[in-house]
Amino acid sequence: IMMMLFDAAAKYELKIAFHLEPFKNRNGQTLREVVKYVIDKYGNHSAFYRYEIRGTKLPVFYVYDSYQISPQLWADALSQDGKFSVRGTQYDAIFLGLLVEFEHFSHLTESKFDGFYTYFASNGFVYGSSWKNWPLISKEAEKRKLIFVPSIGPGYLDTRVRSWNGKNTKLRLNGKYYKSAFQSALAVHPKLLTITSFNEWHEGTQVESAIPKTITDFKYEDYYPNAPEYYLNLTKSFAEEYRKSIK
Repeated sequence: IMMMLFDAAAKYELKIAFHLEPFKNRNGQTLREVVKYVIDKYGNHSAFYRYEIRGTKLPVFYVYDSYQISPQLWADALSQDGKFSVRGTQYDAIFLGLLVEFEHFSHLTESKFDGFYTYFASNGFVYGSSWKNWPLISKEAEKRKLIFVPSIGPGYLDTRVRSWNGKNTKLRLNGKYYKSAFQSALAVHPKLLTITSFNEWHEGTQVESAIPKTITDFKYEDYYPNAPEYYLNLTKSFAEEYRKSIK
């Protein structure tokens, strides 16, 4: 199925990067094994995403919940002299850990990550996802020579799967929330920007086309009175504005 996705991405001039979720026995050695598998299998495909840094185009891997693993285990793969090091090899890449709290800066630095992303679409949920903190986060990242990748989303609603989490609900407000998130990210001039998410419906962060739908007693959030493609079109406009800002 992955090759089908790569071929479809190429058809529509899109690129694919990998988001590495936690798995059993995750450490520097198993990270290298995963990266080796991905690059060996998909690295030559035209839709495999690479980002140019210091004159070299490298794959990009987003590493979710990176703070759960000790820095030394990550450094085994991500430091120049790690015993499973990918640095300077054909499996070298840009590795982005997850920043949830400010304290994670030390973890990211010691682990030898190249940068970090914030993932969560709910403004104020954690330190990293709070838009007001992004200017300070950007300065700290620059000081530590880390790539800062803010993550934005169109809204947030996960009470169907986390009934206790209503305080983190963020209404879409006909696109106003999404626009505010984008402008907050644009203000810190990020080299990369991520969107959470394309179709994570259970957290209410999807931007894919949607029509009104009710299943049993649950009504999914739709985009009425806007068109089913409203958030895709917003995303397209953001992408165009972002490209202009980084030229």
